[in-house]
Amino acid sequence: MVQVLHRIGTRQALLGSLATLVVLGLLAWWLWPREEPPSGTIKLMTGADRGVYQQYGSQLKAAIAGDMPGLRVELEPSNGSQTNVHGVATGEADFAIAAADAVQTYIAEGRPGAEKLRGVARLYDDYVQLVVPADSTIQNVSELKGKRVAVGPEGSGVRLIAERLLEADGLDIDKDIDARPDTIGTSPDALRTGKIDAFFWSGGLPTRGLTNLAEKQKYKFRFVPIRGALVTKLHDQGGVFSYYRTSVMPADAYPTILTASVPTLTVANLLITREDLDPRLTEWLTRVVLKSRDKIGEDVHAAQVVDLRTAIYTDPLPLHKGAAAYYLSVKP
Repeated sequence: MVQVLHRIGTRQALLGSLATLVVLGLLAWWLWPREEPPSGTIKLMTGADRGVYQQYGSQLKAAIAGDMPGLRVELEPSNGSQTNVHGVATGEADFAIAAADAVQTYIAEGRPGAEKLRGVARLYDDYVQLVVPADSTIQNVSELKGKRVAVGPEGSGVRLIAERLLEADGLDIDKDIDARPDTIGTSPDALRTGKIDAFFWSGGLPTRGLTNLAEKQKYKFRFVPIRGALVTKLHDQGGVFSYYRTSVMPADAYPTILTASVPTLTVANLLITREDLDPRLTEWLTRVVLKSRDKIGEDVHAAQVVDLRTAIYTDPLPLHKGAAAYYLSVKP
């Protein structure tokens, strides 16, 4: 009987000691100094009003505030990809969203600071959308000849793609069309009021400017197919053109407008930075991009495809060492 009581007492003592160790461990964990999140100020270049770049940038800023409350994010609207690449390369901005073809073009032309550019994450694909009134007779790119066409402002990614598509189908952007510099912020209204005959847009799906045109303004428009043969003609030129891929715009992207998918081309979007940006800051930012995908995706549907398995492919840019550190830390 004494031995039994002794064993019970010993067991209770051991359990008590274990409980004490657990409490002390938790207390030590609580009191142990944690890594402070980065602070300071960064500038993030986005895009035009009512475009997906601007929408994504606003949501990313909110996500950053949750994980890095001491980091002030200044959003800088812009004309788009070409402007953004130049801004990061020359130090006017710290981070930006830009299409891969615009990045490669900047590098191929040997422009200032091109060698300093680095990738953070591959985000989502841009879909080229050639928009005309529902009753327009335009059925392909070549039929834009002589028409008033919004191709985006100088420095935009959409202008870069529009110029190349027109050339591939035998048209000169400066001679064969009446090129207008409207953005996604102004093109839908210009089309609705008859000031233009068509406009190009390159962005994630769906784009708010087009959704508003269809659903709020009840304006009927359609998308001109950009067929595979034309995209292949571009892609086969190699170099900067190799970033264009044949694709289809699904009908559910604009359910009140589309009843079937539309052939088009896509190009990947990247979050970019510069080699000299703080690796620790870039690692934290990369984490936020991946961690906040679902939350951002509630507002920016294109962001729902951001994925750890594809985010690391930031071609034509090498990964920033901070971004690379994050991907290595979560590698299965």
